[in-house]
Amino acid sequence: MQKEILIAGSVTVDELARALGRPVASLIADLFKAGIVATINQRLDFDTASLILAELGVDAVLKRKEVESVRGAGQTYVLSDKAVTRPPIVAIMGHVDHGKTTLLDAILDKKTAQGEAGGITQHISAYQLKRQNRFITFLDTPGHSAFQALRQHSAMLTDIAVIVVAADDGVKPQTVEAIEFARLAKAKIIIAINKIDKQSADPNRVMAQLATDYNLNPEEWGGDVVMVPVSGKEGKNLDQLLDMILLTADLEDLRADVDVPAQGLVIESHMEVGRGAVVNLLVTQGQLKPGDFVVAGSNFGKVRTMLDFRGKPVGKAGPSTPVVVTGFKTLPNFGDYFAEQDNEKDAKRQAAAHALAAQGEAMSTNVTGLDLLSQMSDAHDKPELNIVVKADVGGSVTSVVDSLRLIDAEGEIRLNIIGTGVGNITDNDLALAAGKNTILYGFNVDLPPAMEKKATRDGVVVRTYKIIYELLDDAKREMEALLAPEIVETIKGKVVLRGVFKVTQSSAIVGGEVLEGTVHKGDLVRILRRKELIGEAVLDSIQHEKASVSEARQGDTRGYSLKTKGKLKLEVGDHLEVYTKDIVARKLG
Repeated sequence: MQKEILIAGSVTVDELARALGRPVASLIADLFKAGIVATINQRLDFDTASLILAELGVDAVLKRKEVESVRGAGQTYVLSDKAVTRPPIVAIMGHVDHGKTTLLDAILDKKTAQGEAGGITQHISAYQLKRQNRFITFLDTPGHSAFQALRQHSAMLTDIAVIVVAADDGVKPQTVEAIEFARLAKAKIIIAINKIDKQSADPNRVMAQLATDYNLNPEEWGGDVVMVPVSGKEGKNLDQLLDMILLTADLEDLRADVDVPAQGLVIESHMEVGRGAVVNLLVTQGQLKPGDFVVAGSNFGKVRTMLDFRGKPVGKAGPSTPVVVTGFKTLPNFGDYFAEQDNEKDAKRQAAAHALAAQGEAMSTNVTGLDLLSQMSDAHDKPELNIVVKADVGGSVTSVVDSLRLIDAEGEIRLNIIGTGVGNITDNDLALAAGKNTILYGFNVDLPPAMEKKATRDGVVVRTYKIIYELLDDAKREMEALLAPEIVETIKGKVVLRGVFKVTQSSAIVGGEVLEGTVHKGDLVRILRRKELIGEAVLDSIQHEKASVSEARQGDTRGYSLKTKGKLKLEVGDHLEVYTKDIVARKLG
């Protein structure tokens, strides 16, 4: 009878060997014979493991282990007839330097833009304000292209996308990306044409560009897209923008249930001394209260404290409300859905079930799917760059890791994210990064003096950054340093032989006219006869009227001394193709 092996999502080589009742060394050896280089802890997804069993002719079949699903873990939700109107969730999106955070600060009457590294929002923040006795929830999404993953998450939980376009700069690549994300999320689009206070501002040009190139037609021109000219710096037309947001929300009839278990999304998480895991949540259904048990991914806890975005305690948080909570046992991941549970036992069981279902999926140090089979066979021939990432919040970790993986290594370098974490750099991080071709990157975190001293002593490479693209540029340079240099061949000129004077076992003295280009002493030479290669040489010297010269140009007739490999039978009319070879450091695309 064929043996059945139950796995939940993925399995390591060690676990597969034990399930088969075979020594792991024997399984690794068989994999190697089949052209698959794998380690004991290499994790295989379901399809890859099944393919390997078939390749090895093992009389066994994999079956997926059914696990309990987490209540409210998805975005789809069927509203009841008791659903009530909820505040709109608005994402502020757009290009770098178009004034998103300044605009939001002006709306909320707070000042954060000056504190952002390089003036660029570094992670998502959520805020609320009251307008005409109604609440609006804002998500301030990162502006740099490196935060693509964060922006996409924020768009997916957005009702309305306010896309900020500078009146003096127009549509830029990240503007286009924001438009695409908003459309993908089926969010209503409002255009805020910012910086109208600038002398070079031209709102009509921006409107025309959006209408012509991106099919976003302004209402003023008979279209259906709200476009509001604003100035975050001077506070112009902000009330009009807020009114348009509320009007759009009314047309969308946004509703949610309150009398149901709370659920929502993790939008930030980090550790704080004295507070433990500090998690920013956005409630999408139900009401979250202090004392509630919650599960988020494979993490669970009891809400110990709950604060609004200004840091004030709140007793409950309904749909579309962002809150900061403590009480999780460990840090949930950015983008995890959370759901309220009846008690700690249920929360713990749900977290364990989720961990089992997700075991090994998207592990940063492995590749899953059929790509694994194609990559493992030649992995030992590729140079590797190992990276440890520490960041201030979970969302930043996600964006840094995702952005690192977007660097095009041209298939010649293995980039291994061997560890990630939230918070300042510790002894454990240094120990993990203590290896060849390994770098520990800190993003928006500190390297304590004691850790810096230890890193220097142990030769651990640690680099900290406040701006994401500076970190990515550094990683790109490190990867380029590992690339094998490229040998670039350049044709310098062509010479036709007009005379052959002396030929020995290792040299030849000839006369010739330069037909094209300029040739130099020391250049490499291919000797061609009727376009067929008959030999190779080095241009050892150039003679003109008994004097040595360094070069000969088009139209010059000169004498040439060639260093050859073996004795060549040269004839008048043969051609010399003169070229150079240069070793050039490779650059990544």
